[in-house]
Amino acid sequence: MFYEPQHGHGLPHDPFKAIVAPRPIGWISTLDAAGRPNLAPYSFFNAVHSKPPMLAFTSESMKHSAANAIATGEFVFNLSTRPLFEAMNISSGTLPAGESEFVAAGLAMAPGRMVRAPRVAATPAALECKVVSSAQLRDIEDRPLEGWIIIGQVVGVHIDEAYLRDGRFDTAAAQALARCGYRDYAVVAEVFEALRPSDSGAYVAGQPDR
Repeated sequence: MFYEPQHGHGLPHDPFKAIVAPRPIGWISTLDAAGRPNLAPYSFFNAVHSKPPMLAFTSESMKHSAANAIATGEFVFNLSTRPLFEAMNISSGTLPAGESEFVAAGLAMAPGRMVRAPRVAATPAALECKVVSSAQLRDIEDRPLEGWIIIGQVVGVHIDEAYLRDGRFDTAAAQALARCGYRDYAVVAEVFEALRPSDSGAYVAGQPDR
């Protein structure tokens, strides 16, 4: 089949999010202007640069996380994992402004080192970020949309050393989660390594990821 999104897909459910999958989950923690913590997962999320490391998340409306990140200039990405799925799912619920998803999900907070926003204490890894750019999205007709994109530069990295293997972060051991469209999720339980032609047939320990 072929369809133009502006004319609809004719299916019972929109396939777009299932096609662009799996997508890492941006479990974003922030503080509001009054210093109250907020936590929410975003499936429109990914790393966008490596030197310096940067990542981005998109909110399809001006929700608490996006508003807080723009207002305070910082946020934290918390790695969402299979053992933390239920808490992550609870944190996706809509709470009144000022009520903490950390409390609702039964999650302990840990302080940031480079930012004021807290992180999820139980996560295997967290990235503290400073906002470098934010913009309202526009379509091909240059019409403003409700969605906003926030880009942050990573200024601090927390890693639970239990998930380090030979100097590498073990994604499979951490059981990182991904969103697969609809109400479907995936967990990274196995990975494989493949060398690039430019690797000259040998992986060099400590060589930076290109």
